[in-house]
Amino acid sequence: MDSTYNYSRRGFLAVAAAGTAILSGCANGVGSDGAVRIDQRVDATRNFLFSTYPGTADLEQKASGVLFMPLITKAGFVVGGSYGTGALRINNTTVDYYEATQANVGFQAGAQQYAHALFFMTPEALTAFRTSHGWSAGADAEYAWIDQGGNLSAETLTTSDPVIAMVFAQAGLIAGATLEGTKYRRIIP
Repeated sequence: MDSTYNYSRRGFLAVAAAGTAILSGCANGVGSDGAVRIDQRVDATRNFLFSTYPGTADLEQKASGVLFMPLITKAGFVVGGSYGTGALRINNTTVDYYEATQANVGFQAGAQQYAHALFFMTPEALTAFRTSHGWSAGADAEYAWIDQGGNLSAETLTTSDPVIAMVFAQAGLIAGATLEGTKYRRIIP
């Protein structure tokens, strides 16, 4: 057997083994349990939302799809940001996973965690969200109003806005969580 051939074969095997070892450290989501964890959190968040604010179940029935973000963590001291992951559901079936990020500068100090849901009330709004490369929550999102009894207001249930946002389960030191400027991007968990 030719020694050049053996050297090349051994060299190839060594490079392939090294490449496999390096790539195995990359977190690409394939084979991970990230999707399962997100879905479990979304289930718990959805159950909490519907049991705490019963009108949201009706809102989900009217919506073309709902993006549930179970846990957004926001922190800042002059410069701040927030991050969280969630799932887009159509007919209560997960179709995509998303991350939400937000960065801001201004007078702020503290930390907060909250959940939110985006109800896409029209097929066009849902399609625009799903086909965008970095959809941003802005003026086109109407915030849901909760009355003193914990019910959705009549205005929320009859609105014709394409996207209804609901921020809930707030805990922490920064008051008044807002989704303004939050960017959503599809991920593979």
